[in-house]
Amino acid sequence: MSLWDQFLWVVFPYLCLASFVIGHVFRYRYDQYGWTSESSELLERRLLAWGAMLFHWGLLFVFIGHVMGLLVPVGFYRSIGVSDHAYHLLSLWAGSAVGAVALVGILLLNLRRWFVPRLRRRTSAMKFAVDALLLVVIVLGMAATVGYRVYVSQYELPAEFEYRETIGPWFRSLFYFAPRPELMVEVPLIFQLHTLAAFLLFGLWPYSSLVHAWSVPLGYLRRGYVQYRSRNPRLSLNRERARRGAAAKASGAGRDRRAG
Repeated sequence: MSLWDQFLWVVFPYLCLASFVIGHVFRYRYDQYGWTSESSELLERRLLAWGAMLFHWGLLFVFIGHVMGLLVPVGFYRSIGVSDHAYHLLSLWAGSAVGAVALVGILLLNLRRWFVPRLRRRTSAMKFAVDALLLVVIVLGMAATVGYRVYVSQYELPAEFEYRETIGPWFRSLFYFAPRPELMVEVPLIFQLHTLAAFLLFGLWPYSSLVHAWSVPLGYLRRGYVQYRSRNPRLSLNRERARRGAAAKASGAGRDRRAG
C-alpha cells in the first residue's frame, strides 16, 4: 500500500472530519447570526418549491440508506435472514428511486442559481461551489448504484460488489481510530470517487449554508395553530370583549397603585 493510499483513506478523511467538527463549533460560537440559509423565495419561487422539496425528501432517504449500508454490519442482515441478493436488490431499486428524486431536486436548484439573473448576482462563490459539489456527489452515487451494475452486466463481471465488507468496515474503522485503508485499495473507482467527494462535502459543510440542516424547528410539530381570527363571529366578539375587559381591569389596577 502506497503513501498515496494512506493519504486518501486515512489523512484526507480525518482532515475532513476535523474540519466538520471544529468548523461547526467555531461557526456556532462566533457566527450564530449566519447559521441559516438565506431566503430567496422572493427572487424565484416555482423552481425553489419543487427543487427544495424533491432534494430534501430524496436526501433524507438517501441518508437512511447509507446508514443501513455503512453503519450496520453485513453480519446483522445475514443473522436476521436477509440474503445478500435480497439486500442488493432492495438497495438497487430503492436507492435508484430516492437517488433520482434527490438528483432532480439538486438539478433544479442548480439551474435556478445559474439561470435566474437576480438570484445569480446574490449567490456567493461558496454557495455555487457547495451546490455543484452536492450535484457531483449525487451523480457519482447514482453511477455507483446503477451505472456499475450496468457495467458489470455488460462485461459479464461479478454481479455484485459487496461494499458492506469493504467501504462499510473502513468507514466504521475511522471512528474506532483504527483505520483500515487496505480495504479501500481494491474498491472500484466509481465508489472511491463518490466516497472522496462526500468527505470533501463534509469538510466544507460548516462554512456554507448547509449548517441550517441542524436547525430543524422540531418544536413546531408540537405547537398548535396560531389563530388570528375565528370564523365564528359570535366567538370572535366574545373574545374581543374579554380582551378589552382584561385590558381595562389591568389599567384600573395600575391607576389604583399609583393613587396609593
